Amino acid sequence: MPVDLSPVIAATTQWLVRAYPAARGGSFSDTLVKVQARQAVTVAAWLRYPTALDAAFLEMAGPGGADGLDRLVGADVEPLDDQGWRSWVDEVVASWAACLLIDPELAASAVEALDVTDHGREFERDFRRLTRPDDRDREAAALLRHPDLPAPVADLHRGQLLERLGAGSLDAA
Repeated sequence: MPVDLSPVIAATTQWLVRAYPAARGGSFSDTLVKVQARQAVTVAAWLRYPTALDAAFLEMAGPGGADGLDRLVGADVEPLDDQGWRSWVDEVVASWAACLLIDPELAASAVEALDVTDHGREFERDFRRLTRPDDRDREAAALLRHPDLPAPVADLHRGQLLERLGAGSLDAA
């Protein structure tokens, strides 16, 4: 049964892109950053919520929102009516995605681990901008892939990601 994690994936991607925008302006760079962030968030969400049951629990409980991440990075967010998406940001998914963006080898291991998730069996996967970024990808996402800038976000739940990847199987989140 396909699991729809799209609200969490879209919101968490949006948060990462706003927190770590393209290093250089322009729509092409903006797009490259968004694609890389979306790939990282998708892999992280699929690992965090590997089964339909996990996704159902997420739907019932909600992901938690962006407030803690905003405080961590010092974001000054004004309450606007059009920012309802922020309630769908998942802190753990954002942290895991930041880990994957910082370390392409870890990202490759994470993509391989998707084989045991419902998502890995249901959806075609192409995460090459995440696992094998070229010079344009790295240049556009210099802030997002910098080893120090997103480190506070990555460090929040890095241990859980490493544990998940080292476990050999993906039990419920």
